[in-house]
Amino acid sequence: MDKEEVKKVIEDLKAQELEENDLLLNILHALQEKYGNYVPKEVVAIVAEELNFPASRLYEVMTFYTMFSTKPKGKHIIRVCESLPCHVTGGREIVETLKKILGIDFGETTSDGLFTLETTGCLGLCGVSPVIMIDDEFYGDLTPEKVEEIIEEYRRGDRS
Repeated sequence: MDKEEVKKVIEDLKAQELEENDLLLNILHALQEKYGNYVPKEVVAIVAEELNFPASRLYEVMTFYTMFSTKPKGKHIIRVCESLPCHVTGGREIVETLKKILGIDFGETTSDGLFTLETTGCLGLCGVSPVIMIDDEFYGDLTPEKVEEIIEEYRRGDRS
C-alpha cells in the first residue's frame, strides 16, 4: 500500500466538492474497492491524517455501515437476503446450498479467497424472492440448482 496512492484517491474525491460526510463515504468506498473489499488499518490511519479526523471516527463509520469491512474479504461478496419474503419462498434451502457448496458459514471467506458469505436485510426484490446479491449483481427466483450454477460460473471466471 502506497501512501501517495491513498492521498491521490482523497485528492481526486475532494476535487468533486462533496459534503464532508459524502466525501468520507466516497473515500472509504473507493479505498475498499482498491484494497480488495476491505480498508486496511494502515489506510485508515492515512485517511484520518489527511482529513484531520480521529481514526476512531472512521472506524465508527466503517462499523456502522455493513458494506464496509476492516478485515479482508473474498473477491466476491455474497449477500443473502434474510427478509421474511425470501425466507418463506425457499431462502432456507438457498442458505443451505450456499453453505454446502462454499464450505463456509456466514461471516467467513472460502480458503481460496474467492467468496465471503454474509447476510443482509431486505434487498427490495421481494417479487423475485428468494434473492442473493453477489458484488453489485442481484439474482432472484433462486433454486438450489440455480445457485450452484451461478457459483460455478464465478469459479470458472464466466462472471466477474
